[in-house]
Amino acid sequence: MKLKYQLNAAFTTLLLVIMAVTGFVIYSLILDMLVEDEQRQLKQKGEILVNILNQQYDRQNVQAFSDFLETQDLQLFLYDREYNRVLYTSLPRQAAQGFVKSNDIADAKETLWTYNNNKYVTSRILFYPRESGMELIMLTPMTDLQAVQQSFVQRLLIVFLVGGVLAIVLSYYLTNKLVTPLTQLRMELKKIEKRQFDAIQPIQATGEIKDLEKSVHDMADALHKYMTSQQAFFQNASHELKTPLMSIQGYAEGIRDHIFDEAETEKGLDVMVTEVKRLKKIINEMILLAKLDSEPSFYEPTRVDVKQLLEQAIDRTKPIAHEKGIELHLNADTDINIYVDEEKFLRALLNLMTNCIRHGAGHVHMTVKKALDHTEIVIEDDGDGIPENIVHQIFQRFVKGKSGETGLGLSIARAIIEQSGGRITAGQSEFGGAKFTVLISLRTEKQEKKHR
Repeated sequence: MKLKYQLNAAFTTLLLVIMAVTGFVIYSLILDMLVEDEQRQLKQKGEILVNILNQQYDRQNVQAFSDFLETQDLQLFLYDREYNRVLYTSLPRQAAQGFVKSNDIADAKETLWTYNNNKYVTSRILFYPRESGMELIMLTPMTDLQAVQQSFVQRLLIVFLVGGVLAIVLSYYLTNKLVTPLTQLRMELKKIEKRQFDAIQPIQATGEIKDLEKSVHDMADALHKYMTSQQAFFQNASHELKTPLMSIQGYAEGIRDHIFDEAETEKGLDVMVTEVKRLKKIINEMILLAKLDSEPSFYEPTRVDVKQLLEQAIDRTKPIAHEKGIELHLNADTDINIYVDEEKFLRALLNLMTNCIRHGAGHVHMTVKKALDHTEIVIEDDGDGIPENIVHQIFQRFVKGKSGETGLGLSIARAIIEQSGGRITAGQSEFGGAKFTVLISLRTEKQEKKHR
């Protein structure tokens, strides 16, 4: 069953239940209200009659009372409580006897009398002075009140019916208005499923559905970018792997066919060994990137002192820096801790430092600052800087400068830093070369407490 039919069915069921309960409550209360109102009217009439009788007739002259009451066309009893007898009734003799047999006339608390399977509303009014024991009991049949009740309920049912129809029509309209954006959103998701990213269109919606639509479009954009980057990655990877393989294949075939002399054969073997090492490095870095993307357990964070980590990185890169004549400068305070995987974050720092050493002219600077909500690590050199045409793609896989190696080092650094809950940006340094800024949020300290 479609969602709009489910919503309409649920609303209609709820409406019917509410109307049934409301109708039952009103049906029960209306009769009580009618009985109370009828008792009040009977009491008012009775008090008027009692005042007239008190003023114009002698209480001892029961016949005069009877003659006056006969002219009122009312159902009543004139009752003497002192002697427990009916002095007069306007009802037929048989009916009066039936009331006396079926009800306790002396019980003043009994407000409803029964006779011949019918109920009657009663109201008792005392004569003054009360010591006389005279009281007027007035009656009205419940059938009259029930007729009023039935008439009211019939009108109420008509109101409920008209209101219910209008509510259901309004519910159908509002449900369609609610479900239509969801249907359109489903069609947009179908386009994403078919990878028709250029055909995705915004939909008219409000509230949470609009937020959902925005999330779907963001997801589609991210998926499109991911698929594009994956395609570029495979294309670049095939190119990077194809070049050394062709060199290896060419020299291997030449050596097999004895085309080269001894010197060229020796040179070919050296080239083959170099290319195999390069292939091995590319493959290892690709495996590392894949693990960082797909295996969360591969990343094991602990509390690490940033200054000590950078000192380790300096110790490992000193031979390369010394060979190129690069001086390494570190400016960092002690007791600045971050929550990262020490081994992998060190790998990220080494990749950044190696890149700066490779392109630097004479100096590489490392600075660590601690702000209110993050730790900032800046690594920069005084070389030629990052070319403008690749500065925005520098962290993508296989994107590299003129003297780059595999084009995966900065991609690995970014993946590790993002796994650490941080982010990295690239730009131009005030020293003239490249500048890499790493921001690690201090909120990751909460992860440490949760981890423990």
